Amino acid sequence: MSRNELDARNLLCPMPVIRTQDRIAELNDGDTLTVHATDPGALHDIPAWSRIHGHLVLDAATVGDEVRIQIRVRR
Repeated sequence: MSRNELDARNLLCPMPVIRTQDRIAELNDGDTLTVHATDPGALHDIPAWSRIHGHLVLDAATVGDEVRIQIRVRR
């Protein structure tokens, strides 16, 4: 299992979700991905996409002006 980061700051919808999707496609079962975004919509969009595709959302929060979402990849 590996820990991964995705910088999706300064991207507007739907790009944070698309970048998350693309990055998760490269990862293995059990890997984690922490997404950093500034689009407030990402706080809802990325967890919704993750759940629909069977991935586990470990945490989703706003920290200052940034959204951070941690996802565990499930295949």
